[in-house]
Amino acid sequence: MRRLDITRHVSPTEIAVIEELLDTAAQVDGRRPLSDHLAVDLANGGGGGFVALVQFDTSTVDTGTGTGTGTGTEQAIAYAQVSRGNDTHALELVIHPDHRRDIATIGAEVIGAALDVVASDGGGLVNWWVFDPSPAQQSLATGVGMQVGRTLHQMRRTLPTGLDVTIATRAFVPGIDEAAWLAVNNRAFAGHGEQGNWTPEMLRQRQREAWFDPEGFRILERDGRMAGFCWTKIHPPESPADGADGEIYVIAVDPDFHGSGFGEQLTLAGLEHLHGRGITSAMLYVDAANTAGVALYDKLGFHIAATTVAFQKTIEAAGGAAG
Repeated sequence: MRRLDITRHVSPTEIAVIEELLDTAAQVDGRRPLSDHLAVDLANGGGGGFVALVQFDTSTVDTGTGTGTGTGTEQAIAYAQVSRGNDTHALELVIHPDHRRDIATIGAEVIGAALDVVASDGGGLVNWWVFDPSPAQQSLATGVGMQVGRTLHQMRRTLPTGLDVTIATRAFVPGIDEAAWLAVNNRAFAGHGEQGNWTPEMLRQRQREAWFDPEGFRILERDGRMAGFCWTKIHPPESPADGADGEIYVIAVDPDFHGSGFGEQLTLAGLEHLHGRGITSAMLYVDAANTAGVALYDKLGFHIAATTVAFQKTIEAAGGAAG
């Protein structure tokens, strides 16, 4: 038997149960199953626009009496999370490796419930993000009425680049740069589903993360103001045999400075910082529709290593018809 728990705020005990499932999936898949935005929301226990859906497998354990009855046990076999972004809802699903053969039924139940919650919250566009979707995941998306809407490329290259950095950048200064950074970020990503419309609390949450390093948050100034930035992140190795990965986490140029060539130089400044920290492999994510960005990163020696697909559906508010 299965039971589905739905909650908008998760306790430390509930987070531990979810993290155990996520760790098991990570060990099998070789990567963390939740994207950064959703992982941060989970670690902070939820909040506005957050919904956690945990499906449990309930069974009984034979106590040795031969009766087949005993102490009831539960195992978290699936986890889905909805996190509201900038006018969109991001959805991700993780199924325990031992139960992925039942993705058609488990996935349909959990995703269906997640879409119902979005409808009860007033509806909106839902992006179900899937890393390198399998035929089973594609079939599941079709079954719940979702279609491919966006494709995100993970691009990689080795370090060092051998290319010159011709701009001077400085480290982000906590307590001073927050307001200016939010202004630049939200102007640069206006209308973007995930990165736009950041709030001070969203930035504070990232600053509390163990990986946050102001030195890796490179700021470019022109004419006495913040003109752009390259925020990097270092991922610890998945195993002792692996090296740490460097990531260009967020990069942007203020729209007032578009056409300046700062985007290329900020990328190189971020990569130079990562290499200075001993990193020899770097990655970034770019929307496939951003052809200029893909072309720039290709020029700088990046190659497409993997893709993440967003299956989309617009959900009407409860009481209306789903679109």
